[in-house]
Amino acid sequence: MKTAFTEAAGIEVPLICGAMYPCSNPELVAAVSEAGGIGIVQPLSLVFVHKRELRAGLREIRSLTKKPVGLNVLTEKSMGSVYAKRMSQYLDVALEEGVRFFVTALGNPRWVVDRVRPAGGVVYHDVIDRRWAEKAAAEGAHGLICVNRRAGGHLGKKSPEELWAELQDLKLPLVCAGGVGSPAEFRSMLDLGYSGVQCGTRFIASTECTAHADYKNAILGAEEDDIVPTERVTGVPLAVIRTPFIERMGTKAGPIGRWMLTGRRTKHWIRGWYSLRSAFRLKDASMKGATSADCWQAGKSVATITSVEAAGEIVRSFGSALD
Repeated sequence: MKTAFTEAAGIEVPLICGAMYPCSNPELVAAVSEAGGIGIVQPLSLVFVHKRELRAGLREIRSLTKKPVGLNVLTEKSMGSVYAKRMSQYLDVALEEGVRFFVTALGNPRWVVDRVRPAGGVVYHDVIDRRWAEKAAAEGAHGLICVNRRAGGHLGKKSPEELWAELQDLKLPLVCAGGVGSPAEFRSMLDLGYSGVQCGTRFIASTECTAHADYKNAILGAEEDDIVPTERVTGVPLAVIRTPFIERMGTKAGPIGRWMLTGRRTKHWIRGWYSLRSAFRLKDASMKGATSADCWQAGKSVATITSVEAAGEIVRSFGSALD
């Protein structure tokens, strides 16, 4: 099936394996791309969780597939100048290694658009509503990843249908992100009008993903009502599986944290602090077995995920829904 998104990414199946910290290991990214979708490299996951230097990691992925892969570029100001410099270096390395598809999030994508344009790069930007979509379009984004309220990890506030209706007149390719765990759901989003679909939770429950079996089993055992948004991990709503740890911790930021998150100057500092703390918490929870601090990101697609399968089989089963 050809869409504006598949043409831009150079792929066969309009399906993205979304960038996931800490779950985007090289084998998973490569398997999705090799099967005809596109895997997105999350550089912090690749370097700090899976212990590959970025260039070496990209070449390892290239040894497993010659098909297109993408790079996730977080442009959040609260991460500081050291992080911004490192992300800029990651982008340069990716371009040198032949990456031409980029997914940006949490900030202005303009510098990424300008940097990749001479090489023919394409930038799709994460958005949750019209306001941010218009800003991304004005800054040169080539397409939009429309993150809805059914997504795992950082989520939006609107349904897939509401986001489509709100953004379709912007004349940019739209990719649905959130709530898709089965071929039937995949097909329904394309029939609605989306140019592609991004999945995360479905690919955590794959054989190539190196997340711990307890995490995968938690996805298989969860229902929609078991997915709850919490502000206590990163400072902004994060969809996770309800566990005893999440219930003990609560889902709302404390009064001081909430005050800082709403302050014009303080919100960047507190988000940076939350991000640093959550990096270790999410890494440990995902890579280790069940503990007293289980914090597992997942979306409402858990309701239709019933087995752990090879990533390539997942892509092919979704592709078969287009026949």
